[in-house]
Amino acid sequence: MTGLASNETVQETEGGFIFLIDKSLHWTSFDVVNKMRYALKIKKVGHAGTLDPLATGLVIVCAGKATKQIESFMATEKEYTGTIRLGVTTPSYDLETETDQEYPTDHITIELIHQKATEFLGPQMQVPPIFSALKVDGKKLYELARKGKEAKIEPRPIEIKEFEITAVRMPEVDFRVVVSKGTYIRSLAFDFGKACGSGAVLSALRRTRVGDFDVKNALTIPDWLEWWQQKEMLEIDNSEPPTE
Repeated sequence: MTGLASNETVQETEGGFIFLIDKSLHWTSFDVVNKMRYALKIKKVGHAGTLDPLATGLVIVCAGKATKQIESFMATEKEYTGTIRLGVTTPSYDLETETDQEYPTDHITIELIHQKATEFLGPQMQVPPIFSALKVDGKKLYELARKGKEAKIEPRPIEIKEFEITAVRMPEVDFRVVVSKGTYIRSLAFDFGKACGSGAVLSALRRTRVGDFDVKNALTIPDWLEWWQQKEMLEIDNSEPPTE
């Protein structure tokens, strides 16, 4: 492997690649795939799990025949770190939309925060946020939400395996969480606010792990592009016949 990438960052498979990318703030997962598809000059490129534009962290991108592994990666557990802001709610459950209601927080103690976090552990049913890419009657929920239309959202089975409160700076609470496939951390933040007798939004989120893949081994898109250009140049140099 050349330059910036390691064997953990880029895996060459038979007829394809698996890349670990550290997505930047405000990028969509599609932005990442589109940028890489253009650089790779390969049409078959996909990601193993969407990250919201306001989230950062690990996105697994598969190219070529490696796209066959996307479903298996998506089925693995995920780890996130982030921040929940107590006392307010928004329609999107994060800071993508404006505050729609404010709630009291004076009654919330550090002890209550830790107690409520433990109550979320284990298998449970979770209602996804209305601002999500899930489809109802063939239409994406966020498209209906932006038009002001209501939709019946069925709760889905998930599991929260770990929920650790790492810091409290009222009204903000930092956390680390390990969850099953299909878990919405925005919904967790919203539900956590209700459990604390208040409201809450997800104000920051970073995906740190997907299965055995860790964000510490990932490259940002600028670093990945630099590595890919170095790799292409090296391959060109190695393919040229020696001069007399």
